[in-house]
Amino acid sequence: MAAKTKGAGSSVFFQLTRRHFIVFFKNKISVLYTLLVPIIIFVVYIFFLRSMEMMTVENTLLSLDTPIKLSDYPELERYIGTVVDAWMLSGITALSTITVALQTNNVIVDDKQKGVNRDFASAPIPRNMLIGSYFLFNFIVTALICFIFEIVCFIYFAAMGEFVYDFVDLLLMVVVLLYMSINSTLMTVFLCSFFKTQASLSSLIAVISTGMGFLIGAYMPLGMLPTWVQNICAFIPGTFGCALFRFSFMDTPLRLLMEYVEASDIVADPAFIAQITDTFGFQIHFFGLTVTPEWQAVAVAIYTLIFIALNIFSGKKLTTVLGVGKKRRRRRALAAAMQAEKSAAQAAAPNGQAEQKKEE
Repeated sequence: MAAKTKGAGSSVFFQLTRRHFIVFFKNKISVLYTLLVPIIIFVVYIFFLRSMEMMTVENTLLSLDTPIKLSDYPELERYIGTVVDAWMLSGITALSTITVALQTNNVIVDDKQKGVNRDFASAPIPRNMLIGSYFLFNFIVTALICFIFEIVCFIYFAAMGEFVYDFVDLLLMVVVLLYMSINSTLMTVFLCSFFKTQASLSSLIAVISTGMGFLIGAYMPLGMLPTWVQNICAFIPGTFGCALFRFSFMDTPLRLLMEYVEASDIVADPAFIAQITDTFGFQIHFFGLTVTPEWQAVAVAIYTLIFIALNIFSGKKLTTVLGVGKKRRRRRALAAAMQAEKSAAQAAAPNGQAEQKKEE
């Protein structure tokens, strides 16, 4: 009997998750927008930002004791182009885990706004099961869409002749993607639990989509920001996630670039490699300390545990039935007023009878 009940509970849980998927993918405009956000940034990078990044590297080469023009060394240009592309695309992927998770929370907020939670509250569905289904749905959608974007990145690398990754590199990219999808899901669901309307959530999505890319170092190196801003960025989980994505995307391209430079003797100045790895590297610096990939993974784990605790304490907000509190207060106030009126009528009744006897 207990096993049967447990199986029924699992069935309800997956049916709820399936329902969220149907609602999300039924809104074609929302799905398209969720997919287009990383793609649009990717297209803008290809047509505008890539040439600027390559120009930055070339200006560095031209400032050396022995100036080097990239167009004269196609092989060096290809290696540097691979590093630059890996740096930027890893940043876009990191940002996508946050923006996609935020956009996916439309289903949660829409359930509140339309009163769907009222149906869930009246049905014999445990609240924790409903909350868990929201988390699972958000995680799967975030990981799936970001994985599709990673495939787009791989196709781009192959088309540019820059695909230098082996199976271990690809596996590491997928692991980091799943790791950060969990973190982004926990963070964004916690934030969105406080929102009750689509309009307010849309405002949050607009603000985060605009500013988060700069704060986590997706668009530009954190070293270009003021020191106090860099220190603030240390308290944003996406900063460490972005660095982890950079490590998974850039470890092999940077190693191949170093090997090529050392073997070819084209660049005699050793400071060039140090400058490239500092500008387009995956290590980050906060409060005078260098955070390596190992500690970046630890930092993400700590933030994940923090958001798990926060979601445990605020999880009930995800299933809040709007308007129920107000209606209850109105009913109680109406009942109190009727009771007061009835008491007043009963108190006035003896006085009225006494006056009637006096008149007689």
